[in-house]
Amino acid sequence: MNALAAGEVSPGLLGFLVVAGLGFALYFLVKNMNKQMAKIDLPHAGEADDKRAK
Repeated sequence: MNALAAGEVSPGLLGFLVVAGLGFALYFLVKNMNKQMAKIDLPHAGEADDKRAK
């Protein structure tokens, strides 16, 4: 019942590995992006006003 008929194509192991690899890459890219975003130091609204008043 699960056998493929002639001419039908399935993604197979290679398709799974490509999708899994993309998933791992996305995970590490998002993790690194969050680390880089945490390094950004934005002034608070009150601090910016104080600097302009001086």
